[in-house]
Amino acid sequence: MACYEHVFIARPDITVQQVEALTDNFKTIIEDKGGKVASTEYWGLRQLAYPIKKNKKAHYVMFNVEAPHAAIAEVERQERLNEDLLRFMTIRVEALNDDESVMMQKDTRKRRDER
Repeated sequence: MACYEHVFIARPDITVQQVEALTDNFKTIIEDKGGKVASTEYWGLRQLAYPIKKNKKAHYVMFNVEAPHAAIAEVERQERLNEDLLRFMTIRVEALNDDESVMMQKDTRKRRDER
């Protein structure tokens, strides 16, 4: 099976619980289609580089996925239909990264400097 990194951004006016529900829904779709979600990272409510549909902030979520193409295609189809999502992107990678992403390392470093 192929390995993917998948990121989606959701509207800022939905709650964290709703973002978690979206995450669980997409995980279920991937697992039902024969894939496996290796890790999930919630990056939080972050400032966008430019406004998207008049939104200046968004909730970011990243999946590390090992799945067949059909599973990714179904997740992307569901995301196109969902009005709570602003954007999504899937990138095929050679191997899944076991470490936390650069975005999470950046937050850890910032918190460490504050101490």
